Amino acid sequence: MHNSAILLVSCPDRKGVVATIADFIFRHNGNILFADEHGDEESNLFLTRVEFDPAEFDFDLSEFVQRFAPVAKEFEMQWRLAHSSDRPRMVIFVSKFDHCLQDLLYRHHSGELKCDIPLIISNHPDNQRIADFYRVPYVVVPISKDNKTEAEEKQIALIREHQCNLVVLARYMQVLSTQFTATVGSQNLINIHHSFLPAFVGSKPYHQAFKRGVKLIGATAHYVTEVLDDGPIIEQDVVRISHRDTVEELIEKGRDLEKVVLSRAVRWHVENRVLLYGNKTVVFQ
Repeated sequence: MHNSAILLVSCPDRKGVVATIADFIFRHNGNILFADEHGDEESNLFLTRVEFDPAEFDFDLSEFVQRFAPVAKEFEMQWRLAHSSDRPRMVIFVSKFDHCLQDLLYRHHSGELKCDIPLIISNHPDNQRIADFYRVPYVVVPISKDNKTEAEEKQIALIREHQCNLVVLARYMQVLSTQFTATVGSQNLINIHHSFLPAFVGSKPYHQAFKRGVKLIGATAHYVTEVLDDGPIIEQDVVRISHRDTVEELIEKGRDLEKVVLSRAVRWHVENRVLLYGNKTVVFQ
C-alpha cells in the first residue's frame, strides 16, 4: 500500500486507547491495514503503530492534526502521522571502511531503502570511486584535533543545504561533539558500532573481544546520544567465533554483521517502525 498513513503513538497505558484510535479511523471511513502495540508495565507506557488506508477518508489528511487533537489530549498522547510515500533525505557519513557504505548504496539502488541520498560526507577521499559509481555527490571534510569545531559546522551546513533529515554513520570513525548531536537530533542520527553493546564500547572493540576470549561477537545499530555508544538500540546481531580466530578473522566476520545490522536499522527507521521511549526502542515488524 504505497499511499497508506502511519500513526505512531505513545501514551500512559489505560483502557480504551486501542478502541478509540480504531473508532476514530473507522468513523472517518479509513481502513486499518496493520496494527501493532506494546505495553511497558514498568513505566506504564503504551506504544502503538497503526497503518491505515485513508483513500476514502471524509476529510483531507492535512486536517488530521486538528481532528485527532481531542483524542490525543484525552489520552495524553505523544504522536505523529507519517505517510508510506514519504522519502526521508539521508546523508551518509563514512571514513575509510567501505562495507557499510556499499551495502546502503546497493540497497538504496535496488529499491529496498525507500529514501533519497543526496550526499555522502567523509573525512577521507578513499570512497570517492564508490560514490561516483552510484552517482551520489561526495564531499570530503578533513578533520583534525585543531579544526573539529569548524569541520562540524561545515558538515551541519551541508546537511541543511541538502535538506537532510536523517544522518547515518556508516563506520564514520569520529566522535561527534555534543553540539553536533544536539543540532541534528538523536532520533535523526543512527550509528553502527562494531560490538554487541553494552560490551566493548569505544575504539578497537574486536581487539577488546579477542583479549577477553569471548565466543560471540556482534554489531549494534543505535541512535546517537552525547554519551559514547550509549544511545537507544535499534538492532543487534551476533556470530559465533572460536579460539582459533585471529583478530583479523574477527574483524572480517564482524564486517558482514555490521552492514546487515545497519541496513536493517535504517530500513526500519525509514519505514516508521521505531518508537523511542527512555533509552529504549520498540521496533514494530
